Amino acid sequence: MDIQKQIDRIKAHPDAAGIGMILCHNGVVRGTSREGRPVSGLTVRVDEAKLEAVLAAHRKMPGIVDIQVEIVADRPLAVGDDVMALVVGGDIRENVIAALSATLNAIKSEVTHKTQFFTDDAH
Repeated sequence: MDIQKQIDRIKAHPDAAGIGMILCHNGVVRGTSREGRPVSGLTVRVDEAKLEAVLAAHRKMPGIVDIQVEIVADRPLAVGDDVMALVVGGDIRENVIAALSATLNAIKSEVTHKTQFFTDDAH
């Protein structure tokens, strides 16, 4: 996963002269679940068709030049591993922050499914 390559792709966009901000999200496997259970790792599944639809829709948000994403899927990830890099380039802070938040929430709710593995599970 290389956020700099994503940034470079956004800066190479034909409309890059309109970019005033690039905002990055780097999701990492956390050592505890939202409920506080200790996590040993996780796996992520991605619905590629839904991902393309989410990206296409969110790239049309006001002021957005481009959105790049990379998700590590279909293999075990350990605590501390990168899960997702999301990079949004656009004109002004308000538009870019709104697009990153909306895109991230849509990916998490519509595109990906994660399975967490807990250290306190009985085997």
